[in-house]
Amino acid sequence: MDHTLNADSSSLPKKVTAKAGYHHGDLRTQLLNAVRLLVEEKGAENFSIAEAARKAGVSTAAPYRHFEDKPAILKAVVLDAMTRNGEEMRRVMQPFPFGSIERINALGQCYIDFARQHPGIFRLVFGFSEKHDGDEDLTACGREVFGIVIEAVANYLDLPPNHPMAAERAYMLWTFVHGHSWLIIDGKTKAQDLQIDEGVMLSAVSDGLIASLRQP
Repeated sequence: MDHTLNADSSSLPKKVTAKAGYHHGDLRTQLLNAVRLLVEEKGAENFSIAEAARKAGVSTAAPYRHFEDKPAILKAVVLDAMTRNGEEMRRVMQPFPFGSIERINALGQCYIDFARQHPGIFRLVFGFSEKHDGDEDLTACGREVFGIVIEAVANYLDLPPNHPMAAERAYMLWTFVHGHSWLIIDGKTKAQDLQIDEGVMLSAVSDGLIASLRQP
C-alpha cells in the first residue's frame, strides 16, 4: 500500500473552470485538478500541457509559473494523490478500536476503492514512481503512506513499529490487495465472472497472514 491515495477526481466537474480574478495560489490547484481529470479521461501520456491549461481555463503559459514541464506536473499529481490517500487511510481506520484487525482490513479496502474509483491515477502513481524511483520526494511520501500499514500491523501484533516482522507482514498484505486492485482495473474479475465479497476476502487474508502471529 506504498503509493496509494484517494484522489477524488470523481467529485470534479468535467471541465475545471477558473474563477475570475483568482489569486496566484489557486493556479496550481486548478492545474492539478485539470490534470487529474485528463489522466482519467486519456491516460498520462495522451495530453499536453496546453490541453491541461485549456481544461483549467487558464492561458497556455500559465502552467509554467509553477511547473517546469509536464513530468513536473505529473509528479505533483502523484504526490498529491499519495498524500490524499494517506489521509484517507488514517480516516477509515478511526471507527475501529486501536490495535484491531478491522483497522488493517479497512486499509486494504481503502486501497482497493482508490484503484476502482481512480484507475488512471492508480496507474500513474505506480508507472511514474517506477520511472523515477530515485526521486527523494516520491520515496519519502511512499514510505510515509506505507508506514501507516506497518504501524497498524505492529499495533495489532503488539510490536514496535520498527520490528522487521511488522514490515514483512505489511508487505505481504500490500502485495495481495495490490494484485487484486490491478485485476479489477484490468477487468479480469469481470472476464472471469467472479463475484468477490471483498470484506470476506480481506478478513481471510489478514487472518491467514497475521492473526496466527498474535500473542495469546
